Amino acid sequence: MTTVAFIGLGNMGGPMAANLAKAGFNVRAFDLSRDTLEAARSHGCEVAASASDAATDADFIISMLPAGQHVRGLFVEGDAPLFDVIKQGALVIDSSTIDADTARSVAAAGAEKGIGFIDAPVSGGVGGAQAGTLTFIVGGSAEQFEQARPLLDVMGKNIFHAGDHGAGQVAKACNNMLLSILMAGTCEAINMGVKNGLDPAVLSDIMKQSSGGNWALNVYNPYPGVMENAPASKGYQGGFLVDLMVKDLGLAMDVSQQSASPVPMGSAARALFTQHKANGNGRFDFSSLMQFYQDKEGRA
Repeated sequence: MTTVAFIGLGNMGGPMAANLAKAGFNVRAFDLSRDTLEAARSHGCEVAASASDAATDADFIISMLPAGQHVRGLFVEGDAPLFDVIKQGALVIDSSTIDADTARSVAAAGAEKGIGFIDAPVSGGVGGAQAGTLTFIVGGSAEQFEQARPLLDVMGKNIFHAGDHGAGQVAKACNNMLLSILMAGTCEAINMGVKNGLDPAVLSDIMKQSSGGNWALNVYNPYPGVMENAPASKGYQGGFLVDLMVKDLGLAMDVSQQSASPVPMGSAARALFTQHKANGNGRFDFSSLMQFYQDKEGRA
């Protein structure tokens, strides 16, 4: 049986690991949170005492971590880097959203030890992670892409090979910058309609069937009560944090500067989300930007 070490069991990683276990993989899970480990155990995963224990003799290692520094610290740096215990021929699938330079440097460090490493950030949100319908955006060799494919097909629906190492992270930065722009525009439009007497659900239906339709509006409506399963209807809990969107927009700005790419709308979206975070909303879902446009009593 194929053994998969899964490290990082947050809102996204937990459901991804559960889907792999359900599909018959032997999943060894590790996270710093005991609660998430117990949840993983309840979904058929074996709980490891440490990241090293999870990774030893594993055929695949999947990581889902907050930032590039955590990926470097896990695999290359620190007291017990995993590249010292991962067996030769194993493949690391890093689904964190990090900077492309870190992805390339960690991949090179792995290659020196005969260990494969691909950057495979995801899109699709918590709902996609739970349903196994995520989009994977992979940077790595064609051979590594095919090696990872059986696992990615279990966790995702749309699997893309973006190019060599780091390409997945560049594509993800482009995608999340666009997502931030779409969410900000969707919040503005719905808020303006409501302030002029329109029902937010009716307005949303109109725009969904018109030229304003987009992912943020169609499946992730930011107005409370319009879409039952969206974070907006759950107190903006359980989704993609404002903190993470601000981080991702910082990565996008780095990509834009390195390539001299003008991003005036991306820069405006970053300013909006950064201000929203500064107002104390960093731990809420990014669709809570709707509240940025509402008055002090919370009414649109």
